[in-house]
Amino acid sequence: MSESVPVRCPACRSEHHYEAPVYPCACGAPLAPRLDPDGTATPVTHRAWDDEWITVSCSACGRESEWPRPELGCPCGTVLRIPLSGPSTAAEPRRSPAPRRAFQPVTIRTARDAVTAAAVYLRWLGYRDIRRADQRPTSGIGLAAHGLLAQVDPTVNPASRRDVECLWLTAMTESAHCVYFSLAGYSPDARTRADSLHVPLFVLDLTGTPQPVNSQADELDASGAG
Repeated sequence: MSESVPVRCPACRSEHHYEAPVYPCACGAPLAPRLDPDGTATPVTHRAWDDEWITVSCSACGRESEWPRPELGCPCGTVLRIPLSGPSTAAEPRRSPAPRRAFQPVTIRTARDAVTAAAVYLRWLGYRDIRRADQRPTSGIGLAAHGLLAQVDPTVNPASRRDVECLWLTAMTESAHCVYFSLAGYSPDARTRADSLHVPLFVLDLTGTPQPVNSQADELDASGAG
């Protein structure tokens, strides 16, 4: 079971109960952030990318991965950052790494959830050190890992041919592979161009599960980061 702690909103003094989310490590072990039951939740007054992620260590295989920092939305409108206690570890330690398990999605309700869902999926594939890309894409949010650039488009418009080409060109300049995630799908010429450039395309459904759109995405989903 995941860890849970009481949380008091400093703005309205309401009491809440927060349960830590559990994410899958690439080895299959479930991971959860370690919460501080005696800590004080702090309001989020501004956003900075480096503050959005925490390092979680897997005691089953030793991997260190970055996961979204725990937050709780109070009905009064305040977003609370949950205090952490020391390094986070696997919720259920295992003696040896297990084969890659079934993907555990993150439900998408906001644009930030879409980015989180894509990051969780990339880690499930085996990519490490997920971070925000140095260069901002033409639309959406750019993510980067070792040897990979990913674009997450949470808008209501299908990704265009230009979007796919810009991602591919940026990846080429960094000698990296690339992958595209979209909530609204892709225009027909975007899919055709992605096939010719060998860019994996995924559609994010609202459950947070990336659905492969082309053969390159099917191969990546099946083989992982390799």
